[in-house]
Amino acid sequence: MASVAQKRIGVLTSGGDAQGMNAAVRAVVRTGLHFRAGVYAIYEGYQGMVDGGDRIRPLAWDDVGSILHRGGTVIGTARSADFRERAGRLRAARNLIQNGIDRLVVIGGDGSLTGADIFRREWPELVAELYQNGEIDEQTAQLHPALMITGLVGSIDNDMVGTDMTIGADSALYRIIEAIDAITSTAASHQRSFVVEVMGRHCGYLALMSAIAGGTDYVLIPENPPSEGWETQMCELLRHGRAAGRRDSIVVVAEGACDRDGKPISADYVRQVLEERLGEDTRVTILGHVQRGGTPSAFDRWMSTLLGYAAVEEVLSATPESEPQMIGIRYNRIQRAPLMQCVQQTHSVAQKITAKDYDGAMALRGGSFTEMFQMFKRMAEAMPSVALPARPRRLAIIHAGGLAPGMNPAVRAAVRLGLDRGHVMLGVRGGFQGLIDGRIEELTWGGVEGWTSLGGAELGTNRQIPTLEQFYSVGRSLETQNIDGLLIIGGWAAYKAVYELYRERERYPAFKIPMICLPASIDNNLPGSELSIGADTALNVIVEALDRIKQSATAARRCFVVETMGRFCGYLALMGGLAGGAERVYLHEEGITLNDLQADVESMVESFRGGRRRLYLAIRSERANPRYTVDFLTRLFEEESHGCFDVRQAVLGHIQQGGNPSPFDRILATRLAARCIDYLSQELERKSTESAFIGLFEGRVTIFPLKQMADMVDWTYRRPLEQWWLELRPVVQALAQQPTSTNEQEA
Repeated sequence: MASVAQKRIGVLTSGGDAQGMNAAVRAVVRTGLHFRAGVYAIYEGYQGMVDGGDRIRPLAWDDVGSILHRGGTVIGTARSADFRERAGRLRAARNLIQNGIDRLVVIGGDGSLTGADIFRREWPELVAELYQNGEIDEQTAQLHPALMITGLVGSIDNDMVGTDMTIGADSALYRIIEAIDAITSTAASHQRSFVVEVMGRHCGYLALMSAIAGGTDYVLIPENPPSEGWETQMCELLRHGRAAGRRDSIVVVAEGACDRDGKPISADYVRQVLEERLGEDTRVTILGHVQRGGTPSAFDRWMSTLLGYAAVEEVLSATPESEPQMIGIRYNRIQRAPLMQCVQQTHSVAQKITAKDYDGAMALRGGSFTEMFQMFKRMAEAMPSVALPARPRRLAIIHAGGLAPGMNPAVRAAVRLGLDRGHVMLGVRGGFQGLIDGRIEELTWGGVEGWTSLGGAELGTNRQIPTLEQFYSVGRSLETQNIDGLLIIGGWAAYKAVYELYRERERYPAFKIPMICLPASIDNNLPGSELSIGADTALNVIVEALDRIKQSATAARRCFVVETMGRFCGYLALMGGLAGGAERVYLHEEGITLNDLQADVESMVESFRGGRRRLYLAIRSERANPRYTVDFLTRLFEEESHGCFDVRQAVLGHIQQGGNPSPFDRILATRLAARCIDYLSQELERKSTESAFIGLFEGRVTIFPLKQMADMVDWTYRRPLEQWWLELRPVVQALAQQPTSTNEQEA
């Protein structure tokens, strides 16, 4: 990047707060300093810009050193009436210019970003007026002819067009799912119905995704109101659910839900309907602002960090002629889009809802949103087939590989959708050994009730791959059980096993059935899928552990070496480092050399001798190097510390495989399982014996022929040949290494 010696950036958070804003602020500050720019925090949003004084202050590297884990926004936010008036914006311009700032990173919702664009457009006139009034001199006016802005969307509603996710939405979904899980247990105890109201005036994202992740019965969203007579349909669905074995009923209502005539549907109205028509004790829970609170999720930390980094790159390279950009995320990659185009399209959604153009509103939300809405309807309306075919297809579900949180939601979705299609659904207990031993049972509708929120794997799993000697036994079991199709949910062992079965089809005709692999591995090392089920949950466990480790180190000058799982894949280590604020990450993909370790030791010693007050965090992927182990690194760092700091180690181990699945993993599991049942059904209808593996690839659910697997993997190190997340290494490095000096300090 070209020299930015005299450039200064202002960063502010505005409008409603959202978890992850602090991660974005931290990234903006450290990236700006990395590129030798001055970075100023504008406290209390636009009101702080209008007030000036000590509400506009420069930030140093350590000023944002311990804010990743904090909810809200440490630089404050406010809704400023003064800034809405031209006189207020004139004062704001003066205060910015007095601090040499003519570049802004604005973190807020559509209203905040609209205000920034108005301010940008008025800037030349405001500068001219300040000069005419004698508040700035001519040279100062010439130095700041334009205001360059870049926007990041902070909104738990996930309501901005142009980005897959907004800052705070994933964390808010966490809060909602925690509440729904808690409500489910008490509702089941008393066989009650609950109505849960979540935020979302013009956007049903939180309602829809929490309904899928929470395994609820019905959902009401603004973009797609229910048809006339919806009350009857809702009650029938709940009645059928109870008849099938459910002990609880939960309806999720977005705060902006309405019917087809635009009449609001309140949570209390839904309660009245359920009580009157079903005669059930029904309670209402309005979650309110708890959805905004709490610690940000791992996703909101690493995503917000990427957005902040990209925002600084954008605003520093902007020119007066540049069109302002909104920095968002699309398919796990940074997405730049014209700021006001995104804002206008977002406003169009609300306008279409008001005009009762619900098809248009859904179209603006995008194809994925529509797909998820249709998928929820399939799950909610799916019922065991009353009239089974004369010869129903028998589909078996089996786990293989290490445990991954999210396996149970995948099984639940597959069973329910399979039964709805008239299939007989079979569960194989204990992986491929269970298949050989004949531990196979029919799975029922009620049998998988409540599996959405369960961690672990109710069917059991192991890493055993059938040997050549066992192929006959596997084939014999498939024939004995009359299995027509196989859904394998698991990790590397699952993929390897199915690939071997596929290769042996000519020798063992029993293998000539459609099979499909669904990726479930915390290591996130499977071909054809950028994110596998379980990885998000494991990453959140890692980040929670890192938060506690950091707290334990606040009273000492300490280096911690933390080891994560992942085998030869460094996904958990790198993303954990990005979300947890690590100074150093060791990956097998990069390797570790003695020169690297010497440089790291020198960096640590220099850092602590220079006055470092906080923890130095190093994260090592478990197989980064066979000789430079966690114990070796700990001893090396302690020996070379020369008393400047002490060193501790933490091997996180199998806690990374534990816990209830995260909302993302539940949603991904349901989405992929639904497509797997579709695939197996279609192949059976075509009388095809082809097999495949499925995954989330470039934002879309994609099915790959199994024969392609060999060309997509590194068999030696058991990982895909291409790993998208490796592109994020420069961001980790930029935010970990404090510059020795900045142009601001040298000036």
